[in-house]
Amino acid sequence: MIAKENLKKITDYLWEIPSSFRSDMKVGARIYASEKLLPDILKDNSLNQLINVATLQGLQKYAIAMPDIHEGYGMPIGGVAAFDLDEGIISPGQNGYDINCGIRLLKTNSNIRDWQTDSIQKFIKTIYRNVPSGLGEGGGIVLDSKTLDKVLEGGVKFWISQGYGENDDIKYCESEGSLQETNASCVSDLAKRRGKDQLGTLGAGNHFMEIQKVTDIFDEEIAKVLGLALGDVAILIHSGSRGLGHQIATDYIKLMMKDIDKYHLYFPDQELIGAPFYSEAGKQYYQAMNCAANFAWVNRQTITYLVRKSWKECFGNNFGKIELIYDLAHNIAKLEEYKIDGNIKKVLVHRKGATRAFAPKNPEIPEKYRQIGQPVIIPGSMGTASFIMVGTEKAMEESFGSCCHGAGRVMSRTQAKKVIEGQKLKRDLEFQGIFVETGNIKNLGEESSEAYKDIDEVVDVINQAGLAHKVLKLMPLGVVKG
Repeated sequence: MIAKENLKKITDYLWEIPSSFRSDMKVGARIYASEKLLPDILKDNSLNQLINVATLQGLQKYAIAMPDIHEGYGMPIGGVAAFDLDEGIISPGQNGYDINCGIRLLKTNSNIRDWQTDSIQKFIKTIYRNVPSGLGEGGGIVLDSKTLDKVLEGGVKFWISQGYGENDDIKYCESEGSLQETNASCVSDLAKRRGKDQLGTLGAGNHFMEIQKVTDIFDEEIAKVLGLALGDVAILIHSGSRGLGHQIATDYIKLMMKDIDKYHLYFPDQELIGAPFYSEAGKQYYQAMNCAANFAWVNRQTITYLVRKSWKECFGNNFGKIELIYDLAHNIAKLEEYKIDGNIKKVLVHRKGATRAFAPKNPEIPEKYRQIGQPVIIPGSMGTASFIMVGTEKAMEESFGSCCHGAGRVMSRTQAKKVIEGQKLKRDLEFQGIFVETGNIKNLGEESSEAYKDIDEVVDVINQAGLAHKVLKLMPLGVVKG
């Protein structure tokens, strides 16, 4: 295990394990954290995993960890790694199994003062009925092979053309919800079979949907641009590419393991396995990963469609329509340009349990938000706050335009289930006025606030480090959990 004395303090919110720490490290490993967060970060294997990332060929500048870092498969969750396109790799394990597990924020154009307590409960129950949740759970939409391929290659743009949303929904998705370098033939038949009935489903694990209200505003002007005021009711959706993305990761990890000697690359941990970006395996995985990312965006778009249906069932046109504020990815590798050693360079940025935090004026930000920076949505654990931030120039300079994606676990799911009883947690949340619907009460404890770091502290680190600027805070009114 890494000890605190192995860390060099750069600022109150940034620490470094220098490349001299281990003979095979090619660059240093940097961790954004406060003194308060360090004990939890130091107690698992996540920093050793980050050091392993720092040994990989073609890695640029640093291996980077966000304050929500915790142990993952190969690369820690909360990790960011950018690779040279010629000398580096593309790695399924460094994106994670749930490709484009991501977060979407909707605004309801209603304020909590207009709601009755039983209205919130009614809406949560209606969503739970309309949006399937749970491990392996399928939905009411079953795609034939031709339509599934169009989803994989066309993403949200194709799905909107089929009547599952509005054109503005395209505008407010990262990458407009449709990555172009795709090839559905790079996705296995098994992956397609696992995904054909999973559009519009939440899944299990840490996937959820929350009804929330805005409780604090830290930047009035930016909040106005986002269209949110105190008391406004919003909806947060957290889901990804489900079984399809998991199978793509599994398939390509196996393929790259088989070819491990082919490219003469060094991996201190085989879970970090990758292939050169321009190799056949690298190109195929990149296209398959983009297909999974498109599928995930379409999944969240379909959930949005079902939420709007639930809204109309409950309230008719009394509260107006539901609009998308922003949707962004967590687990994905993207081609981006940064200044490295004084020159602008295109690199492949892997973000695993981390999210983009692009600065103002970036052309990839929707025009409406271009002057404020990319919206960054950071959910807390069940029953705690979520935050909206915006990206900064400092993130572009220091962290490859990245910041954290949530609170970060301090207990494994298995441990949390042992010490946190689901039925009691549900009662405690409802005592606080937070209604809960779940298909598996035994697993509810996995997402208890006790199993996670303090979201306020995590967000404060990001804010103080300058990677993103804090705009507003939301608190939950109701939760749907797989």
